[in-house]
Amino acid sequence: MQPFEPPMPPPPNISHSGIMAVDITDHFAAAIKTLSPGDIIKDEHFELFESVSALEIMDRKMDSGVLDEGESLDEEYDVTRSLLPEEILGIIDQLLSLEMAWHLGYPLSQTVLTSVYVEALMNPHPATVDEVNFTRAPHIPPREAPLLFVLRAYCAGLLKACFVVNECMKEELYYEEEDFVTNTYERNLLSHIPVSDVKGLLRNAITQLRALSDDFPQEICVALESRLELRIAFLEAVDLSVIRNDISEAPKLPWIQMRRLIDDIESQHKLAKLVPEAFSTKLQRRLASTMPPRPMVKLSFEECIAHFKRFFQNGNEVIDVLQYTDPQSLLNFILLFQAQKPQPLVFIRTILQNLLFKDMVVLGRFSIRQLLDHDVSLSVLPCGPHFDRSFDEVEMPTDPRHRVASAMEVFRQRVADPYLDLLRILCQNRCRVRRTLCHQIQEWDLLEADVGEIEESLQAPLADVSQGAYQENEPPYLPLSSWVYIWRLRQMEWIVQLGFELRVYQPDELAGMYFFLKRLASLRAQHTDQVKQTTALREEKAKQHLKLRDEDSLPPDAAHEFRRSKMHLRVTMLDAACTWEFADGLSLLHIALLRLGLVKPPPRPYSTDTLRYELRMRPFARVSYPHLPKYEEFKQHSELPDVPTAELLHIAAAAIAAARKGFEACVHLSEDEAFAINATAHARWVSNAKDCLRATIAAGVAISTLKRAYESLGDEVKGKEKVAGREDTAYPELLNLKVEIPEPGDGYHDWWIVPRLTRLR
Repeated sequence: MQPFEPPMPPPPNISHSGIMAVDITDHFAAAIKTLSPGDIIKDEHFELFESVSALEIMDRKMDSGVLDEGESLDEEYDVTRSLLPEEILGIIDQLLSLEMAWHLGYPLSQTVLTSVYVEALMNPHPATVDEVNFTRAPHIPPREAPLLFVLRAYCAGLLKACFVVNECMKEELYYEEEDFVTNTYERNLLSHIPVSDVKGLLRNAITQLRALSDDFPQEICVALESRLELRIAFLEAVDLSVIRNDISEAPKLPWIQMRRLIDDIESQHKLAKLVPEAFSTKLQRRLASTMPPRPMVKLSFEECIAHFKRFFQNGNEVIDVLQYTDPQSLLNFILLFQAQKPQPLVFIRTILQNLLFKDMVVLGRFSIRQLLDHDVSLSVLPCGPHFDRSFDEVEMPTDPRHRVASAMEVFRQRVADPYLDLLRILCQNRCRVRRTLCHQIQEWDLLEADVGEIEESLQAPLADVSQGAYQENEPPYLPLSSWVYIWRLRQMEWIVQLGFELRVYQPDELAGMYFFLKRLASLRAQHTDQVKQTTALREEKAKQHLKLRDEDSLPPDAAHEFRRSKMHLRVTMLDAACTWEFADGLSLLHIALLRLGLVKPPPRPYSTDTLRYELRMRPFARVSYPHLPKYEEFKQHSELPDVPTAELLHIAAAAIAAARKGFEACVHLSEDEAFAINATAHARWVSNAKDCLRATIAAGVAISTLKRAYESLGDEVKGKEKVAGREDTAYPELLNLKVEIPEPGDGYHDWWIVPRLTRLR
């Protein structure tokens, strides 16, 4: 069936005797065929003004003023008319759906501002809460229809909530049109009315509603009251100035209440009667916007409720970040909170940023210096003299203590912005995280060079102030440079791993990228092992300096610092080793699949392997260390033509088995050992480790399946190998296997793409 196409309009009727109309359609079509793809013709006399002027008016897609015959320009809906209680409930539920559509990224012009009641409440702008009415005729007291005060209070609470959310969004990092649209189209959203007054209006409405409960059905009154309570709880939940200074469970109470109320609202929706005429896109004509008219976003109530349930649950969980114990637990919380599927909505991520960085005070009670010193101490330098605050009081420039304090202050000033930027980047959507990290690692590469110079100036004064307890007759230990280097390696790993999650790499590229991930993880594991050994030596030297026996322990504070640092290094080593082994095993498995023709590269007439390698490695091209392998070396490791397929699968099975043991150890780490903020964060850690463990089991099954199928072939068939490392093209039929590469969300873990192998018959 052919799609319906309206008939072409008739040609213009030009009757002037001095004009001769010539049909150039065929000539124009013939001229277009002479252009190659990508060519464009530009006339120097046809500029942007002429282009915009050429846009056709009276087209509904571009002209918001076009009217049908008999249609009025403005919406003629009467906001003072009487409504049934069921209709008020229906309007409120539709406003709830439009509010969620706004949180999902649609503009106000297509969501909340399509409501006739919302528009009437803001026009003209009310200065006080007493002026918040649907009609404000001069010298005439407003007279409301029964129960209309409920809708008025709800709309006021909705507008104030939108204002608070919008202001919070604009204070933090977000991406306009990609995450959220903050444009209010010159609507004030009750900006000048205090939140307390709006909450008072909502409470008064609840009191009035209870007084009238005998005049209306009880279940309708309960449903309306639930929605008013939801608006009060939302305004209390988003008052972040109070939340940041309260580490008790109190900030969670509004989120818990809203999560309970949304269940009630879901069950009460069957009582509602929709009023579609109370919403109109005609209201877009009044907005200060240069955009063409757009349709109203229609989100089903079921979808709305599902989004709100996750929204309130994530809002409850994000408050847990205030239970800060150390930088590693903070990082784990951010990483695992952001890795949820689906990802928390942008406003929840903005709350996380606000709690972390508002007014440059971390979590409302820590300075940037405390956070940085704690991170460096935990990662590479427990009980280091670098952090002695008594050095700050020394003013003599030649005193080594003053020199240490000055150099460390320079270090903090240089590191603070990249460090905080990194935490802020991790609060963004997944695509933006990877894209921004590609630029961030270059900043950290330059940072490492600067920190190296700072650390070089620290060596002499540190030797003086430590009196041999820090470094003596041992290779120079550069903890600050090591800290920056480990952070940079982690960011490089995240870029590659997010590439797997976001399906940046094609199936035939997985072998090479997992090899590169293995290389990065192995470097991090090796360097962390060096730090671990140095930490053990420093602990032993500290005991010797204090003249303690081997069985004696350090003072409690120092012993706690060394214990936590060694625990952190153990977890870091475990994570790096698991990544190393699993990436190695998957790389070898994908090499075997490519070699046997079970995974075939798609045709690429406009690219070469070298150009594609340069594209994939572009984020790392400017990094000074580790050096990128040249394409020939990369190709050698991503094909391994000298290694027989049977040996390839044997090595892959051993690597997967080692990774499996590592993830089993991760699953059994306690809350303290896993550096989890609380039990909820620990459960998220365990769930992530179990997903990785399941992925290793699936990889082991895939390798066993492929190994058995390969071993069933005769020796004569196995020996037919090509020079480039690819097996004979008859292998897919002989192996009798089908390979499926899972899509995002279909596998056990998005960072580990484990192919599924099944027998055809």
